[in-house]
Amino acid sequence: MSNSNVSFSKFGKSFQEELTFLILDDREFSDRMLEVLNTEFLEFKYLQVFITKIFEYKKRYTAHPSYETMKTILKSDISDENEVLQKQVRDYYARALSSMDILANSGYVKDKALDFCRKQKLREAMIRSTSLLQNSSFDEISKLINDALKAGAESNEGYKFISDFEKRYELINRSTISTGWSKIDDIINGGAGRKEMGVVIAPTGCGKSMVLVHLGVEALKRGMNVVHYTLELSDTVVARRYDSCLTGFPLSTLNQHKDEIWKQVQELEGKLIVKEYPTKTASTNTIRAHLTKLTQTGAFKPDMIIVDYADLLRTTSYRKEKREELESIYEELRAIMQEYNVAGWTASQTNRSGLESEIITMQSISEAFNKCFIADFIFSVSRTTEDKQTNGGRIYIAKNRNGPDGLVYSIFMDPSNVDIKVIEQYSKGDNITPSLSQEEKQKFMLKKYKKFIDKGATT
Repeated sequence: MSNSNVSFSKFGKSFQEELTFLILDDREFSDRMLEVLNTEFLEFKYLQVFITKIFEYKKRYTAHPSYETMKTILKSDISDENEVLQKQVRDYYARALSSMDILANSGYVKDKALDFCRKQKLREAMIRSTSLLQNSSFDEISKLINDALKAGAESNEGYKFISDFEKRYELINRSTISTGWSKIDDIINGGAGRKEMGVVIAPTGCGKSMVLVHLGVEALKRGMNVVHYTLELSDTVVARRYDSCLTGFPLSTLNQHKDEIWKQVQELEGKLIVKEYPTKTASTNTIRAHLTKLTQTGAFKPDMIIVDYADLLRTTSYRKEKREELESIYEELRAIMQEYNVAGWTASQTNRSGLESEIITMQSISEAFNKCFIADFIFSVSRTTEDKQTNGGRIYIAKNRNGPDGLVYSIFMDPSNVDIKVIEQYSKGDNITPSLSQEEKQKFMLKKYKKFIDKGATT
């Protein structure tokens, strides 16, 4: 193993494995590392072999290898290595492909690796320059130092048509986390995608915070780790909502079922962290700092980040118009989802016009929508006064980058125990106008819900 001063040993094994996979995953980053990385900086021989094969391919074919190409290389082009090492290399690649969580700290790993390698490159140039002082010209020494300073520098020239040829023919592996509503998962291709951000829009009091808890619970039930940021409610209030949603016990009776709740939450494979910040005191930089602290030991890697809600974050860049500040917040928040390779959810509030709307359409949410252009998926929740009395309501799909939008679904929502179900899609002929009486609406919702139960549908 290399000395820790000139190797990645101080960063640990998981850092080195993530770095190695990033060099395959990201062509631009790979190009930069090719200029500065000495494979001996890596402690482990199987990682050195893996990196060497990537760099050999790039130099020989002036193209970046795809995942499939790398599989072929590892099957046929490492036979010179001993059998134990061959197995280690292949096992590492199989593990990396099966768990894209390996990219959870990609921004941090890239920054640290480039900083380390570029400093080593500069150090080597400075040592060489001292031996040139006696017999070489100033220009020669200057060029040596300048070349070292330029090595590994950012040089994003865009998508290279030849070099990146294989990338456009790769099958896109979109890693998703279910919403818990099969009908919604169907139209967004499996659920919320990593590096994507969804936004729930609703008027005040319509249950957008409840919806965010539901989405967090569905992730936990599937073994995912969730960080839930609350900027309005206390952390214990949010945590109790998770208890209620997970177990079905009403919020008002949780204390009576404390032991039963404890048994159920103990069985969860996923981990939940609820972090509370007072309104308008936290910014996206605050969130990023908190995530860095959580993940730097490697003990906790988030799969989903929930911010309740983005409108209550403090801006990091002051603009003339509040609308521009909010747009900036949403852009920065989505950047965090990309940096940490997580699925993200937040919420936004409509103005008063949405309070009694049967459906909150694009027209109704236009003011809020200006700050959500960056979002990948947006749906609104509408619940009139009558709906709240019958545990009814509607979801409207306002924006969907991975499928159709403009769809309306009837929902069942019981805030007493955070029970939210998507019942069925409205067809064109369905009457969902305020012309129905309260009694008629109640019968309508009960009929929809009974049909949903009888079908035995999953949500």
